[in-house]
Formats: sequence, structure tokens, C-alpha cells
Amino acid sequence: MSKYVAAIDQGTTSTRCIIFDHGGNVIAVDQREHQQIYPKPGWVEHDGLEIWERTQEVMQGALANANCSVADIASIGVTNQRETTLVWDRVTGKPIYNAIVWQDTRTDAICNELAKNGGQDRLRSKTGLPLATYFSGPKIKWILDNVEGARAKAEKGDLLFGNIDTWVIWNLTGRHITDVTNASRTLLMDLNTLSWDDEILQLLTIPRAMLPEIHSSSEEYGKAKMIFEGVPVSGDLGDQQAALFGQTCYSAGEAKNTYGTGCFMLMNMGEIPVPSKSGLLTTLGYKIGNQKAVYALEGSIAIAGALIQWLRDNLGLIQSSAEVEALAKSVEDNGGIYFVPAFSGLYAPYWKSDARGVIAGMTRYVTKAHIARAALEATAFQTREVLDAMEMDSGVKLKALKVDGGMVYNELLMQFQSDILDVPVVRPKVAETTALGAAYAAGLAVGFWKDYDELRANWGRDREWTPKMDVKQREGLYSGWKKAVTRTFDWVE
Repeated sequence: MSKYVAAIDQGTTSTRCIIFDHGGNVIAVDQREHQQIYPKPGWVEHDGLEIWERTQEVMQGALANANCSVADIASIGVTNQRETTLVWDRVTGKPIYNAIVWQDTRTDAICNELAKNGGQDRLRSKTGLPLATYFSGPKIKWILDNVEGARAKAEKGDLLFGNIDTWVIWNLTGRHITDVTNASRTLLMDLNTLSWDDEILQLLTIPRAMLPEIHSSSEEYGKAKMIFEGVPVSGDLGDQQAALFGQTCYSAGEAKNTYGTGCFMLMNMGEIPVPSKSGLLTTLGYKIGNQKAVYALEGSIAIAGALIQWLRDNLGLIQSSAEVEALAKSVEDNGGIYFVPAFSGLYAPYWKSDARGVIAGMTRYVTKAHIARAALEATAFQTREVLDAMEMDSGVKLKALKVDGGMVYNELLMQFQSDILDVPVVRPKVAETTALGAAYAAGLAVGFWKDYDELRANWGRDREWTPKMDVKQREGLYSGWKKAVTRTFDWVE
């Protein structure tokens, strides 16, 4: 009897393989970073072959760290950075261009051209998404239009497209597939039919033959080759939907927020897609086997943990990301400054790709500690904007926010988050909820876990922060933030 489920978590800055037991506890983990490539301002790329190399290394590493054999693994789940777009040759298996990362803004002109007829929300009724550089469809078009010979090869059926889940599963099993959550991030899938939309494909001049088959998030896609030889690959979810699933948000109105490279809040909205009037995305939450699809509202923030990395790598303000909390704690407040990290434009609820980052309110009093504190607070302020929009769209007043991701161990940030939202913030005992969600989906497909009740029983509270800030201070700080955000608008001509 197999004892464990493995999850491959292919993220924006690194790839991990985590092995979980039946209680949802981490047995072993291995992690490798990959290169971030910035060819031009606003362009962000990854090397697809490097990502696959790192994936193989962490699979091997996790098995070794767990001191177990392949026979102990019941199934494999995959979760991934969403929207990051790769096109490769069907025969050679080699990418024809680097993966274009979700943060990349090079498709701005394509999106603006499409918006001339029908505006930014032209495709929202079908896809739940605005026209924005964030999504995969315009990135595919850019590759076909700009890589020599790509369009002709695509028309002949020689090229394949995938978000990174598809790339990993194709290399693992040989099958060209994706799941509904990842397909819902391409700007190419109809939310109601859960299939590729021919009108949109024609609009973006993308041959249908390039696209993977769309499957549920939990079913057997094929058997793994190589390191996990013969183990079923049976779970596939975009990273934020995987976190929703791992946080056991299985009832309408339950929400989670993940603090990673970006920051993403999702609320389960049940079996009917809820259109957003407040700048959020309507997206797939998950689909388990033959059950009905579950939809979610999402607020996407492009830059969260990436801002702390920027302080470390670009400014040298800190030597390691962990140092930011001590530096920020050395001052009592932000010194009157606000840091709006619109490095890739603004995502929810504004969707302004022509915005750029600002630090507002600078005086000679300000120190690097104030900048560190303002950088942390930026994530909390952006989350407040998303929560306000979510409550307007859903009509649900959130009673508490479940949180996960790397930044949830920053005590200063979590307390400030609770203060600025005026709700409790709750961290689970297993904060690796993205990988856990992929493991749960994979395990359900092979009977390793029986049902949602069994998964809910695994969830446990680790820490809770409650609001301590008075309303005048909270709203004063938030008002300053809103003012600072307006200073980022219309920066790029």
C-alpha cells in the first residue's frame, strides 16, 4: 500500500517537489531556483529546458530526502505558475523561445489593439477576464508573430503551447493536456462550456491544433516516466486554485490569500460563475473528476514577495529576504511614505498596464528602515483593495482570512494585514497549501483520500492575528495609500 502523495510545485522563482502523508503533513521537500531573465524593461522570461531540469532534480531530491521508494508514492499532482507561456516543437520537444512569464508586459500593444473594438472588457463575458498582458493568449500571439518561422510551423500542427503545468505533464507522461483552472487563465476558454472558444482563437490568430486538451483538475492523465516511473499523474491545478483547494475552501464564501511572488486572493463562489463589476477576475476554482466545476472570484496582485527580492537584489538594502522584518520593525511606522510596486503595471482592481512603481511622500527623515516597512505594508494595502472589491462583488462580508505562502511567517506583515483589513488573519499548520492542494487533487483521483470531509479534517490552525488598530488610524493610512496609487497611473506613453 502506497503511503504518500507527491506534488510538483513549479513556481515563478523556483521548483519544489513535496511529499505528503495521509494527514497532509510534509514528509520531505526539495527545492531549486531557476534563472530570471529580463531582456528589456517590462520583459520577463524563463528557460523552459532549465525548468524541466530543475523539476527532475527536485523529484529525485524529494525521494532521497524522504528515504522512500517510488513504490511508496500513490500519485503525483502538479501545480504551476499560471499564465506563463511556452511554445515548443512537437517532434524535438524543444521550446522555440523562452517562456514568457505572467508578469511580462510586452503584449501591451496587442491588448490595446484588441480593446479598440469593445474595450478592455471585450472578452470578459466569455472568459471572466479583462484584456491584459497578464494572460497567455496574447503571449502566444506574440511568439507566433515574432519568432521566425513560428506561425508557419504552428499552422502545420508542428508546435505545441502550454502553460507550465502542460509542459511538465507533457515531459512526465507524453500527453498534451491542461486542466480547467489553467485553461481559464489563457483568455481563450469559455467559462461556461469549459472548452476553447473558436471566435477568440480566430481573433488572436492562434491555431487550435497548438492547444492542449482540457481536463478536470483531478483524474488520471497518464503514468509518469523516468524518476517516478509508473506512478499516476492525477492532479493539475494552477497555483492559486491549488492553494484554495489546499486551504479546504470547499464552501461558497470561503476565501484564502496566498503571499508569494505576487499576492492572490480567491473566494469560492460555487457552481455558477459570478461576473465582477469591481475589477476582479471570474475564474475556475477547481473541477474534481466528473463533478460540476466550482468557480471563484480572484483578486490578482502582481508584486508582493517580489518587492522584497527587489530590495535585496537590486538595491542591496538587505542581504536576505528574512532580514526585512527586523529592519522594518526598527521604526514605529512608515515615516509618511508609501511604496506602490507597479513594476508590471497594476493588476486588480485597476488593470492599468501603463502604471509604474512609485515611492510617494519622501522626506529627508526617511531611512532604509522606513522603505522596508513601506514595502511590507504595500502587500497589505493591495490586499485591502482586493478584499473591498470582493465584498462588493460577492455580497459576502469576510469573517476571517486564511493565509498561506512564504510571507505568512513575517509577523509584522501579518499583524498589519489584520489591522488594515479589520478581520482576523489565520495561518494553517501546513502553510505549503499550494503543493498540498495539488497533492489532494491527485490523491482523490486514486482513492488515497476519500472525500472533502477527510481533507477538511487535516486542516489545523497554527497562528491567528487579530486587529489592534483603531478605525481613525486604519482609514487614515488607507487613504494615504489610495492617494499614492493614483500617482502611478498613465506613466508609460
